[in-house]
Amino acid sequence: MKNILFLLIPAALLLGQCKPAGNGQEKSVASVIPQATIDSVIAYLSPRAGECEKPRMEKGVKQCAAMWTRADGTSTDFANLCKTYFAADDAGREALFNRLSANWESLFGHFNMISLDLKRGMHLDIGEMLPVDEIFGAYDPYAHFNDDMFTSKMAFITALNFPFYTLKEKEELGPKWSRLQWAYVRMGDLFNSRVPAEVNVKISEALTEADNYISRYNIYVGNLVDEQGKTHFDKDMKLLSHWNLRDELKANYNKGDEGLLKQKMIYQVMLRIIQQDIPDSVINNPAFQWNPFTNKMFRDGKEVKATPEPDTRYATLLKLFRQMKAMDPYTPANPNFIQRSFDGGMELPQEQVEKLFTDLCSSPQVRQVGELISKRLGRPLQPFDIWYDGFKPRSNMNAELLDKTTRAKYPNTQALEADIPNILQKMGFTPDKAREIASHITVDPARGSGHAWGAQMKGDKAHLRTRIGKAGMDYKGYNIAIHELGHNVEQTISLYFVDHYMMQGVPNTAFTEAFAFTFQKHDLELLGMKDNTPNKEELAALDNFWGSYEIMGVSLLDMKVWKWLYEHPDATKEQLKETVVKAAIEVWNQYYAPVFGVKDTPILAIYSHMIDNPLYLPNYPVGHLIDFQLDRYFKGKNFADEAIRIYSTGRMIPQLWMKNAVGSEISIQPLLSAVNEALKVVTQ
Repeated sequence: MKNILFLLIPAALLLGQCKPAGNGQEKSVASVIPQATIDSVIAYLSPRAGECEKPRMEKGVKQCAAMWTRADGTSTDFANLCKTYFAADDAGREALFNRLSANWESLFGHFNMISLDLKRGMHLDIGEMLPVDEIFGAYDPYAHFNDDMFTSKMAFITALNFPFYTLKEKEELGPKWSRLQWAYVRMGDLFNSRVPAEVNVKISEALTEADNYISRYNIYVGNLVDEQGKTHFDKDMKLLSHWNLRDELKANYNKGDEGLLKQKMIYQVMLRIIQQDIPDSVINNPAFQWNPFTNKMFRDGKEVKATPEPDTRYATLLKLFRQMKAMDPYTPANPNFIQRSFDGGMELPQEQVEKLFTDLCSSPQVRQVGELISKRLGRPLQPFDIWYDGFKPRSNMNAELLDKTTRAKYPNTQALEADIPNILQKMGFTPDKAREIASHITVDPARGSGHAWGAQMKGDKAHLRTRIGKAGMDYKGYNIAIHELGHNVEQTISLYFVDHYMMQGVPNTAFTEAFAFTFQKHDLELLGMKDNTPNKEELAALDNFWGSYEIMGVSLLDMKVWKWLYEHPDATKEQLKETVVKAAIEVWNQYYAPVFGVKDTPILAIYSHMIDNPLYLPNYPVGHLIDFQLDRYFKGKNFADEAIRIYSTGRMIPQLWMKNAVGSEISIQPLLSAVNEALKVVTQ
């Protein structure tokens, strides 16, 4: 799960070296501070700052002036603040930094704890969900933080001494900064914009509403029927869209005609959700039977009238867009949500990310791997084979045996939590380190598929929220839980083992996804099941490649939709639905139809993150690429030692982080080269 702190602290910024600093959009047209006052303050502070620190001082003064409003005081008040609180010497600035860091850790840490606690009713399986749970879940402890800090002038004092730098400046100057300078830069992330509390509140409410919509979007597949009225899934099986639907589809490979029929039924359900002609009454409701092929609904064997879902999926996305767009006037450095997500959040330019994706999706290796999958399946590819799971070792293992093993091992959340030190030792951590890391992680019972929520201050715990049924944890739930545990371990390392609090975390969520993927792929070993799969390394490369190909297309669609929304800000939910379906078909026809031999399917639009976590999807394929490069680097080394070394780097910008980690930037080339080698070995 994407931590809410990323909304408050967008990305990395820079800080002064003894060299010129860029403009960084310090001055806005709405500034109420006259240029003469700005010049006067700079002239007063210049002798105190010295030549080396003068560019940093000028940047801080200009950024503060750009955010100053009449409510903050007069021009004289502004000048007095700058003259009083500017820390000119290194010792004074470091002392200020240390005091601010300690206070921010306390504030963010306790805000995070409050937010986590108030969402218990929504997120945890602790009894019936009550109407008040949604109200509490929507409450945002961070909402008034910016307003309070600007009112108290702490935001201005921080920005004055630790100014904001653009991504371009970071890329140019960052390689020469010390760790302390990078920490100063991250301090500058805090106040690069001034978003009113009411805007933040509405965004939080929209995100909570979207999360609640998705987290309750269950399909009772045990009630799906074919033309003969026959059911094919376990009677009580309930699957969350899209994650559980996808995972059940994956689980039905190598199960003959019955497995293929189940896959086709799930695929048809997905298409109905995308098109919004799914009967509203079958969503999270076990009272009806439903044939997803004919779209007919039954009760006790008799057909009843079906009313389609009223485009709620697209109304939810549209509301999120409008609330995110409302922030635009207050973020001049990244003046739209797309830029805030990429330059600000991922700290990778959107154009660079898109090129990585289109280059891989257009590569000749895609068709070659598609032909291999078709050969392995013994049939032409179907659109749902974007989720082909046959390169993983577990695909050839008995699903019932896996479920039996995980249910016996983890009957409840307490059993999983108690086993975390053992799991970490199996991953290569020393007993002491395993116990230390595990002591900072707790396990909660989730209503949905689960997520990982990290701590934001030392002394608090990261939460692994996972779904465990009455009979214990099934294998699919276990596989997801191991992924989420990877997040928790990263969250712990990058908080407790980092030298400066302002450097805690990772460059963007793709890096924590990469770590989680690494954990997830060891799930069988952690169960004590030996993996004797021939050509395991080559299969892993093919699996990463196909998974990247799948999610890159979804991410390209996500970006395409958000660009369209900005071009059509007054769109209706009906227009948005039409656009999403059309765009999904366009992306499919360009990058997938030549491989699958099937045109005009909108299946890429099924992803729930498009609705409840906008523009988060690109983090997954970037995470796959990072995961692959890290995995190759870890080979022959102690995973735990290297994981601590690499992830204790904290929040450098992505490409510098990768150079420190493995010696090279994020790239598709290592994966493409490995696929070429794998195709020479894996021929059937």
